[in-house]
Amino acid sequence: MPKLYEYFGLIILFYSNEHEPIHVHCKYQGKESKADIIFENGKFIEVRISEVRGKAPLDSQNLKKIKRVVEAYRDDIVRKWVDFFVYNKVIETEVITKKL
Repeated sequence: MPKLYEYFGLIILFYSNEHEPIHVHCKYQGKESKADIIFENGKFIEVRISEVRGKAPLDSQNLKKIKRVVEAYRDDIVRKWVDFFVYNKVIETEVITKKL
């Protein structure tokens, strides 16, 4: 379960048994939501936020933060997805200290 980013208390990670589409899980104080990165024909379309079954979702303020982070770091997330799930590389956590 590699942790990709920390962003002002939010934890953004992959689970080790993931599935497509490329997505990240976002946790904060026991709550969790998911952000899918949607592509069509190789072109980025949108970041789609959804609930995680069995978990209380993040509040609206944190959902907005997560969407901004995923949009800003989209290409890096895709690269990390390939590195982790295809090449089995270790992913280092990045702490994001600037507000997006």
